[in-house]
Amino acid sequence: MATILSAQCTDERVNKVTPGLFRKYPTIRDFAAVRPEVLAQDVKSTGFFNNKAKSIVGAAKTVLRDFGGEIPREIESLLTVPGAARKTANVVLGTAFGIASGVVVDTHVTRIANRLDLTSQDNAVKIERDLMAILPRERWIAFSHQIIHFGRETCVARKPKCAGCRMNELCYAGDKLA
Repeated sequence: MATILSAQCTDERVNKVTPGLFRKYPTIRDFAAVRPEVLAQDVKSTGFFNNKAKSIVGAAKTVLRDFGGEIPREIESLLTVPGAARKTANVVLGTAFGIASGVVVDTHVTRIANRLDLTSQDNAVKIERDLMAILPRERWIAFSHQIIHFGRETCVARKPKCAGCRMNELCYAGDKLA
């Protein structure tokens, strides 16, 4: 549920919303039973709240109906759950279950993979394929977390902190700061 909320939203905001949300709806059955328009008000501050509420309720119903209330542990099955595209599926499988099904590609991974010439793509699925081809599978989960953290702290979108970056000598990005 938190991963669905994280789309186009900061982790900070999601982390403020989820404790109250999980107190109010402690089980998957609670999420399946709530009307989307009611849930939308609970998640309003995360943006795109109507779509997120529909996805969360749909995800809960699908997991209950199709998977006996258990989150599927295969990417093909997880991708049938409303609100679970590749990024969400990879986050859930990697973080919750330690299953390296692919590489999480968010805005940070996209930006840094392009800056370091690990891909020339701008489509998340194509970027994921490029990264999966060059990284050993046992690094997929950690790589995503490390690059996302690096993108939040150092290799930020505007005014990257190039002078203090350990990757500075390897990077020749067009927007690199001297």
